[in-house]
Formats: sequence, C-alpha cells, structure tokens
Amino acid sequence: MSKHLDAVTFGEAMAMFYANEPGPLSEVFSFSKALAGAESNVATGLSRLEHPTGYVTKLGKDNFGEFIAQAMNKENINTESITYTNEYSTGMLIKSKVLSGDPKVEYFRKNSAASKLSLTDFDESYFASAGHLHVTSISSALSKNCHEFSIHAMDFMKSNGKTVSLDPNLRPTLWPDTETMVNTINDLATRCDWFLPGLSEGRILTGLDTPEEIAAYYLARGASLVVIKLGPEGAYYKTSEQEGYVQGFKVEEVIDTVGAGDGFAVGVISAMLEKLPVAEAVKRGNAIGALAVMSPGDMDGLPTREGLAKFMNQEV
Repeated sequence: MSKHLDAVTFGEAMAMFYANEPGPLSEVFSFSKALAGAESNVATGLSRLEHPTGYVTKLGKDNFGEFIAQAMNKENINTESITYTNEYSTGMLIKSKVLSGDPKVEYFRKNSAASKLSLTDFDESYFASAGHLHVTSISSALSKNCHEFSIHAMDFMKSNGKTVSLDPNLRPTLWPDTETMVNTINDLATRCDWFLPGLSEGRILTGLDTPEEIAAYYLARGASLVVIKLGPEGAYYKTSEQEGYVQGFKVEEVIDTVGAGDGFAVGVISAMLEKLPVAEAVKRGNAIGALAVMSPGDMDGLPTREGLAKFMNQEV
C-alpha cells in the first residue's frame, strides 16, 4: 500500500432504490438506484473535498457489489481493501419519497456480505496508511465479528497515533435491546477522539439532558472533542479548553433528512484534518448538514470544495 490516505472508514455499503414518486412503497413502480450507507456517505463527502479516503467492507460477488465498487471508484474513494465473497449477498434498501418529514426506509441486509466482515479482513498496512479513522456504531450492531473489527480498528489507530471519530448513528432496530445499544456505544466512545452525537442520541446514551452535560460526560471518558448536533439550531462543541454554540445555516426547503448527520461529520472531520479552529470545523459541519437536507439522495448534497465555499460565502 503505497498511497497515503487522509482518512479511512468501514461499514456496510448498500444499493439503494429510492422512489421517484410519493406514496406507499408497495404502490410505487418507479425507482432510481444509488449508493447508500452512513460510512460510504462520509467517504464520498471527504473525497469530494479532496481528502484521499479509503473504504473497507465485504461485498457479495453480485451485481449490487459490482455497482457499489463502481460508484465508489467514480467518487475517487480508494477501494483496494474491499473483499468479496460468493457465499453471501450485498445488502440493499428501498426508500420512499415524502413531501415532508422523514422517508420510510426498508432494509434487506440480514446475513449480508458486509455483516461477515471480520478480523481476518483487517489489513494493518492499509489502516496504517491513513491519518484518521471514522466509525459509526452501525457496524457493531450488524454482528459480533463486525463489532470485533470496530474495536480492533479503533484501538489500532489510536495506538498508532492516529485520530478517531465516532458518530453513534443510533439504529435501535438493529440492536437486541436498548441497554445493549447504550452500553456498546458508550464503550466505543471511550476509544475515540472526536464524538459526534445528536442531542436526542446523547440523551438516550447518557440519561443527561443538556448539551453541556452530555459533552462533559464524554470528555471525562476520554474524548478530546464532543460536538452535539442540534438540528436547525446548529451545534454545540466542547473540548477541555473551549466550548460554544455555532449557529446553523438557513435551509430554504427540507427535501430529505437522510444523510444530514453524515454530511455534518464530513464537515467537522475535513476541517479538523485541515487544522482549522474547532468553531470553524463545526460551522462547516452545519453547512454541509444543511446542504444534505436540501437534496433528495443520501449524498447528492455533499459538495465539492468550490460548492462548499459558494454556499458558506452566501450566508451573511
């Protein structure tokens, strides 16, 4: 592995079919196909901002797997460490089109190829070539072996002096119960540098109420930066030395909320990698989160560097 990567991530990339017309999914006949998955959204966003990024997963040797690899290559995401299997299929999902609120999403991912990702797929030299690792808790929810992979990857990167970000990305339906979800994610949080929960997620995970209390909880457990997403209001951040609220960007029309948190992560991570001040990193997170909700697909709103500058500069 000769290529240096600014960041690497791993998880379950899926083929997504999103409805072209509103209504119950059972009554929709026209769909468009796209790449989906929280971590692949982040990889795409970082790549569009010209940060060389790698993605690790296991795909089925099928048409969906081929589609995902091609889609990532088009986004200049490094796919050298993706492995393939004949035994299991690539996951997929279908998503409804709504005129307001959150779309309905139905997953077909049980026993998927990605859920079989294990420590035997961990390539030390590949991860060592990256400066940063981004993780979500979704991987830990997929299977015991995926959880072991997550723990190993986070510990490996930290022990090699790299930074690690964690977006809890709560998916209660993937976990056996709330207690398991909370305990597992709070353990993952002790292994990261930058923790990026939403306010409602933070409340579920800690039982605390305010952004200040939640941030202090995770700083005390090892994080160096906690950024709490507050939706349209923006975000709150806290380190051992500074804290503050950063106002959100004006959104003309909310088209699709899926992917907003991933966009926020892209903004914060990319700016931190560029050594910008924390408040500027959070501001960029707010900007990309706003762009994400104004776009139909999970990653349609993820901007290029030029598009990001244009959007941020038009805000007075």
